[in-house]
This record gives sequence, structure tokens and C-alpha cells, in this order.
Amino acid sequence: MTLIWDLQHFPEQARGGAVSVGNFDGVHQGHAALVSQLTSLARDISGPSVVITFDPHPAALLRPGSEPIALTELPRRAELLSDLGVDFVAVCQTNQALLNLSPREFFEQILIGQIGMRGIVEGPNFFFGKSRGGDTHTLARYCQPLEIPFHIVEATNTDGGMVSSTEVRRRIAAGDISQANLLLTAPYQLSGIVTHGDGRGKQLGFPTANLEQIRTLIPAHGVYATRVTVADKPYAAATHIGPNPTFDPLGTPKVETHIIDFSGDLYDQSLAVEFIDGIRTITRFNSVGELIAQLHLDIDAARRLTGYSL
Repeated sequence: MTLIWDLQHFPEQARGGAVSVGNFDGVHQGHAALVSQLTSLARDISGPSVVITFDPHPAALLRPGSEPIALTELPRRAELLSDLGVDFVAVCQTNQALLNLSPREFFEQILIGQIGMRGIVEGPNFFFGKSRGGDTHTLARYCQPLEIPFHIVEATNTDGGMVSSTEVRRRIAAGDISQANLLLTAPYQLSGIVTHGDGRGKQLGFPTANLEQIRTLIPAHGVYATRVTVADKPYAAATHIGPNPTFDPLGTPKVETHIIDFSGDLYDQSLAVEFIDGIRTITRFNSVGELIAQLHLDIDAARRLTGYSL
């Protein structure tokens, strides 16, 4: 899979394929159903499968401050889409000129002119062009005289309702990681840069990687069973999100990951943390001894929930 950062220089090998346009944030089961149809159409027309996504989210320009917190950074989004079989992920740089394009202009200039689209797949709630003026009926009307096949993929539903990035975001924000993962195509992941903390975890015998510069949604305060990969080796981990009420009740919330059975220096490196399930809520302990006893239980739980045992 190739990640294309500039539609102005769209590679020839990515032209003439089946296209789907959307944010695809999180890459959930609904996206997977759409991509299945996209790759099938690409085979039918003997062209590549291409996903067009946006950076930043259009709401960042239309309604600054109202845009949803991202679930995936673009490289992670492209990786997940590639795992589903997408050939190319292209980033449409969101600016005022793009947002001012009418539905007809977006269709002709972007989809036909720059991308060379020969087929398209979208969900039923697809809108495009200035003020979201175009919908699936508009798109069908534009495609018909050009004999461009257009498939609509119905929304994916679960017992809890429609699968959407909004619902995934709600579950993660509430700390319901296992429930969020049911909607995703891969466990939820966030990444950041490992920085120096106060060293308290190391003093207690449980050194942690303190993550900063996190650009995606951080789950609710709590302790989670997580996985990390360092130098191509997977490890179980226990990740603490929030303040440390035992030592500093009013302290700044942090994201701290104890990588089980790992010893090494990760400072200033990027670390991706894959969330598997919740372990417990944040608790104030009456003594350091009580805290250490609980940390041992947290590690046992992390091993069990991640499937990594001694």
C-alpha cells in the first residue's frame, strides 16, 4: 500500500481505479464492509482500490474547535486500510479552496481530473462539495452519463446500533476498551514520545514509559491491559492513565506504560500502545505497600488479558 500525500501529483499507477471518499477514522467494521465492496469493484474494473481521506478534518476549518478528536493518525489509518486490502490511501489536504468546490467541481476536478476515477463506493450518508451540497443521489446523477459504476454500501449495525467512528469514540472516552474493540478492525492504539517522568515507578520496582505528544483520543482514567512492540518483539504491558492520587491527588494526568519483562532505554523514541481491556479504576492507596501489592495484581491481569504469560 502507498500513502499519497499530494493529489496534485497523483501517481499514474493509482489512477483509473475504484475510489471511496471519507474520513475513515478508526477504521471500524463499517469501513471494512465498505472496503470489501471497494476492492471487489476494483477487481471488476481491473484497476487499483483507492481511499481518499482528509487532513485536517473538514470541521477544523468549517467550525474550528468542533472537530472530533482523532482515533488514528494518518499513517496508522493507512496501515489499517492496507490490512483490509486497499492499494492506495490518498490524503486530500483540506483548505478553503477545497471546501469552496461545488459538488460538480469536486466530482470533475478531484475525482475525475486528479484521480481518474472509474468506479466509486460510498455509504448511504455520504455528502460532498460546498456546504455538503452533494449526496448519493447527486453522485449517482454525475456517474450515470459517464458509465461509472457507483455502489452504495449500507451501514453496518450491531446490537448497540450503527457502527460509527462517533460510537467508537464514545466507548473509548468512557474507558470501555473491550466494547470499542468489538467495533474496530484492530485493537485501539495510541502513540507518543517517551519522555522522562518523576522516576517514581522505577523507585517502586515498576519503571514506566511516560508518553507525551499524543495526538489521538486518550481513554478515560484507569489502568489498562495493553501491548507494545519494541524492536519487533511484542510485550504485555499495564498502562495507567490519569493522576496518581496516592502521591499527588491534584497532579497532572499522565499516560504511563509499564512494559512487562522489558529492560531498556526508550527515551525520545516513539512508542505505540495497543489497548486490549480495562483492569481497574484509579484508586488512592493508604500506603506504598498497598500500592505495590495492587501493581503486582495489575501485571498479572495484564498478562492474562493480553495472552502473554510467563
